[in-house]
Amino acid sequence: MNKRETVQALMDSIQKGDFETAKTMLADDFQFSGPVPEPINKEAWLEMCSILKIAFPDLNYHFKVIGAEGDVVKAISQLSGTHTGSFDLTNMHLGVIPATNKTFSAKHEKTKVTVKDNKVSAWLVEPTEGGGLTAILDQLGVALPTV
Repeated sequence: MNKRETVQALMDSIQKGDFETAKTMLADDFQFSGPVPEPINKEAWLEMCSILKIAFPDLNYHFKVIGAEGDVVKAISQLSGTHTGSFDLTNMHLGVIPATNKTFSAKHEKTKVTVKDNKVSAWLVEPTEGGGLTAILDQLGVALPTV
């Protein structure tokens, strides 16, 4: 597989909820960063993806690879889904949000994915107004605690 195909295969696995296959595509030192306060490792990222899939069984990433240069694959995504499952945000001190049956559609987000030795080693989402978890929570009517 070339780098573009590796990234697409990873996203296909995440989209389907096949997190075991996804885990095999990630480097041991994988880091996800952007819409999270600090970079997270592969276990935390896969857990986050699993939590989203449980809360939004119809979650669609609308993922599209748009180019590659060297080890970096550029892509865009736009998350959308319907909140029909429990949304467990206890790790963010927000508790578990019961299903609201509301839909959400976040803005397009640009992504840079680094592939080395046929494994994804880094996933960087560029900060986007109207994207990420903040947009999802806003559209569900969930208020973030003020600091």
